[in-house]
Amino acid sequence: MKLLNKYQTEGKKEKKIRLKEKAVKTVEKKPEEETKKPLLAKYGLNHVTSLVESGKAQLVAIAHNVEPIELVLHLPALCRKKGIPFCFIKGMERLGKVVHKKRTTCIALTEVRKEVKKCF
Repeated sequence: MKLLNKYQTEGKKEKKIRLKEKAVKTVEKKPEEETKKPLLAKYGLNHVTSLVESGKAQLVAIAHNVEPIELVLHLPALCRKKGIPFCFIKGMERLGKVVHKKRTTCIALTEVRKEVKKCF
């Protein structure tokens, strides 16, 4: 969970602040600085499945208590086939906190920092 919390999506407050700063820079007509693309977790069963099928996902986390279990049953086999590491996390609620939702079934990381990539 420590790893996944580093890739949390931005909340409403953070997004509002980021957009205000961007608007101020646009009004002042400052040249936009190159900003790095934020590394965020992608969520949703259909979205994660398509990321795994296309080979863009680098790590997949699946909740253990999905009901009915048949919803996520295909993900481990698909990850093994594509050579993508996956793990099971205890609780949909814990996984949902990463993406600011009540619950989510699975999360995929499309880009992982270099120092973390050594772990798997």
